[in-house]
Amino acid sequence: MKKRILVVDDDNMNLVRTKMILGQEYEVLLAESGKEALEKLKVEKVDMVLLDIDMPEMNGIETFERMKDFAAETPVIFLTASGLEEDVVNAIRLGAANYLKKPFRPQELIKRVAQEFAKQ
Repeated sequence: MKKRILVVDDDNMNLVRTKMILGQEYEVLLAESGKEALEKLKVEKVDMVLLDIDMPEMNGIETFERMKDFAAETPVIFLTASGLEEDVVNAIRLGAANYLKKPFRPQELIKRVAQEFAKQ
């Protein structure tokens, strides 16, 4: 059975691109907001979350903190276009498995995801 990855990003193009990159190897679920991601995580079994940091309403850091109430074991790789080192440091401090700066090369995304699954 394929591993399931939830990709959370407010930019539809990023969602489509990420699903194209990972869709052959993994089952990819999509969410366009932190709120939608939390709703899906409550009802779907997910093996990993790729989470954008900079989103309106509820950013990725807040989404990640709320996930801990019911999906604490799910590894999270943050995707960020932010050049702010502080964002990345906060994400890692909160327990993120890894991060990837956008725009990323497809091979780099595939490699990071595979590395995290190899740890499980």
